[in-house]
Amino acid sequence: MPFERAKAALSGTRFEDLRWVAETGSTNADMVEILRTQDPSEDRRPAVLIADHQTAGRGRRDRTWDAPAGASLLMSIGLPVGDIDAERWPLVNAAVALAAVDAAPDLRVKWPNDLVAVGAGADGSALKVGGILAELHEDLGGLGACIVVGLGLNLNWGEMPAELASSATSLDVLLGGDVAADVIVTDLLVSLDSRWLGLLGRSSPDVTEILDAYRSRSATIGRRVRVELDAVAGGDPALEGTAVDVDADGALVVETDSGERRTVTVGDVVHLR
Repeated sequence: MPFERAKAALSGTRFEDLRWVAETGSTNADMVEILRTQDPSEDRRPAVLIADHQTAGRGRRDRTWDAPAGASLLMSIGLPVGDIDAERWPLVNAAVALAAVDAAPDLRVKWPNDLVAVGAGADGSALKVGGILAELHEDLGGLGACIVVGLGLNLNWGEMPAELASSATSLDVLLGGDVAADVIVTDLLVSLDSRWLGLLGRSSPDVTEILDAYRSRSATIGRRVRVELDAVAGGDPALEGTAVDVDADGALVVETDSGERRTVTVGDVVHLR
């Protein structure tokens, strides 16, 4: 198994159930089945699945995620969330994003679910390096509520294809050398286990620390943005203004030119120059 060192380093953490496959359709779909088939009489345990290659990877709005075999980290985290109050579940996505930035400090978070390299584009724009997709499953085989978080992170592309070079890049391009996938996995999961998920548990008095950390690592807050809104009958198709905050639910707060503050829970963000 290519991730033996990571598995050894994660022994004793909540993520010690680390699995790897050479190829699969979707790690998120596989993770649902892994959780569904766990014995409900045993302790509910998180699980992690990594694949070298996906044939049916996807992101938000069912967009496809394509990457050459071995070029990207393709990982799904299956997380029972019975120990987290339901109102904090939307922040699990933020917790994973923060752990990813801990593992790759050159990255920042573009709301709602992208990991970007700020200023890496030829024109000074931010280039996408990864994405996160969190899916809530209310009950999987008697386990109760679980969140499956898929992460795709470009690690070792060498050179981006011409059709992607203006919008995306890879960690090896940013750092000037090959990136060890097992080190990224270990650092990300140790950080998620020891730091961020604890701030969402019931023993944590509030979510101020995790929100402040997210704000400080955001590539979106402080930027002028256009938000492409999901279609709602009679609603605006887009919102333009300055991103000024994220609230306790992880929603983006945008201040329009008229001074009105709008809260966006779902939408695609374009950073404007």
